[in-house]
Parts: sequence; structure tokens; C-alpha cells
Amino acid sequence: MLRIEHLGIAVKDLAGSNDLFAKLLGELPYKTETVESEKVSTSFFKIGESKIELLQASNPDSAIAKFIEKRGEGIHHIAFEVENIENEIQRLLAEGFQPTGSSTQPFKGADNKLVFFFHPKTTNGVLIELCQEIK
Repeated sequence: MLRIEHLGIAVKDLAGSNDLFAKLLGELPYKTETVESEKVSTSFFKIGESKIELLQASNPDSAIAKFIEKRGEGIHHIAFEVENIENEIQRLLAEGFQPTGSSTQPFKGADNKLVFFFHPKTTNGVLIELCQEIK
């Protein structure tokens, strides 16, 4: 793993949260994006070499909507940047970590990344995302 790429924070109101984080960090988000496959709208703030990703559900049956309903707003996941996502997925599966779904293949996520998630039940209650820049 190369570094913590970003922290994902589930929010109810992306526009209001963008205003709050802009005040907190002294900068506007550098990017907003909708990820239809995940049913979320996102925005990204740069903090040094890492980022904060705010995620708002765009559909009531999305994972973010369910997360907020169950736990409220807050930290949703930690994303680690990796050099070779396929190798890292296989390594972690061999170590006994469980994916969030039945697939073991990465998929296109936000911010021009291939992504993959490991279930919090196998990572001390924290959803873990692997991500790799699409080149």
C-alpha cells in the first residue's frame, strides 16, 4: 500500500457539507462527480497528499443511504492507494479479508480510480477501499 488516498465521509446534504468543509479547510472542493453505479454524488477536497471525499446518496437504496440510516453521518471508509489493485485484492483475499460483494474484480469509481471494497466485518468495523489511478 502506498498511502491513505482519502477518507470517505457519508453526508445527508452534499451542498451544505461542501460549504462546511470549505470553511473548515479554507478551500472549495476541487471536484464533484456522480457515480451512477454506486448511486452517490461526491465531492473531493485536497489535504496535502490525501483527500476527503464527501458522499451523498442519490438513491434511497444506495449503500450510503443505508449507512446514514443505520449509523448517521460520519466516516464511511478509508481508501488506500495501491500500485497493482488486482495483486493487492488477491493478497488480501488470501489473508482472509472478505469483499463487500461476490465479485473479486475492481470497478470504476470516482476520481478516475479503479476501486475495490473489503467488508468492515473483517476489518475491525471499518470499510476498506483499495484504489488505483486509471491510466
